Amino acid sequence: MAFRRFLVLAAAAAVAAGCTHTVTPEASPQQTDAPGEPTSAVPPDPAEVGANELGVVPVLMYHRLVSEPTSVYDRTPEGFRAELQRLADENYVPVTTAELAAGRLDIPAGTHPVVLTFDDGDPSTIRMTEGGVAADTAIGILRDVARDNPGFRATASVYVNEAPFGGGEDGRRALRWLAGNGFEVGNHTRGHVNLGTAAPGTAQEAIAEGDRLIRDAAPGYEPTTLALPFGARPDPGELALRGDGYDYTAVLLVGANPAPSPFTTDFDAAAVPRIRSQGPDGQEAEFGSARWLDTLAAEPGLRYTSDGDPRRISYPAGDDSLAPEFAEAAVAY
Repeated sequence: MAFRRFLVLAAAAAVAAGCTHTVTPEASPQQTDAPGEPTSAVPPDPAEVGANELGVVPVLMYHRLVSEPTSVYDRTPEGFRAELQRLADENYVPVTTAELAAGRLDIPAGTHPVVLTFDDGDPSTIRMTEGGVAADTAIGILRDVARDNPGFRATASVYVNEAPFGGGEDGRRALRWLAGNGFEVGNHTRGHVNLGTAAPGTAQEAIAEGDRLIRDAAPGYEPTTLALPFGARPDPGELALRGDGYDYTAVLLVGANPAPSPFTTDFDAAAVPRIRSQGPDGQEAEFGSARWLDTLAAEPGLRYTSDGDPRRISYPAGDDSLAPEFAEAAVAY
């Protein structure tokens, strides 16, 4: 499979993953031209749009937006906006981590899913003003790009620690706004604990505390995914997915490569790799978002391309990576 060849490029920087395949696809009962817009049109023939729903999905990782970056984890607001515009121009549609893990990728034919993830609950991710979300934050910029590019969803998965978005009631208000406006709020442990070095009981409690923080701040909201601080998995690894007080559908690594399609045997919901958002130059740029997006643009057959019908899984004949549980929905052409 082509994905395995490209995985070798990132192996030195990726975090080792296990083999837990836990996807349960959830198909929408009606077709859409764009999210939220029903249509009676029959989806095109998969071959006409080059559908490949066994292709890879970029899961991009962001931390802070700052005018003068001081680490590889920082991006300028201008760089962030440019990356979002590139994604829109190249027909990517944002989905959440939870949607990816569930195989709930109901996007228009010929488009590609991308997951935008934000770690640490930094105030540059979202800040609330009297008028709503501050325009100069990541979520404000995302909403702006979505308004200018119909079909580019204003959604993302935001992973929080203690005192999210600057803390206090303003931070909790921002968290509630995300939960109520189509964004996913996920767990990053309350104290950004290194779960790889923590004792099992300590790791479990760190995850449970982060889960409670979200539920307390946004009553009625139930987090379903976890982003591992430092990309470090607990021992045993199952504690990242479920423990006393939490039961998750997906766990995000730090990683350095696109995620496999949730319909393949390569997909491991307990270890979903991510790509650090980064320009084409600088430290470890070969594993960053600009280089990977270049690669996927140059070899479009590698990436997940929707057939426009969430009830079927279309892909070019000869790809043997389909997970057996999805055989009834498979359409090889």
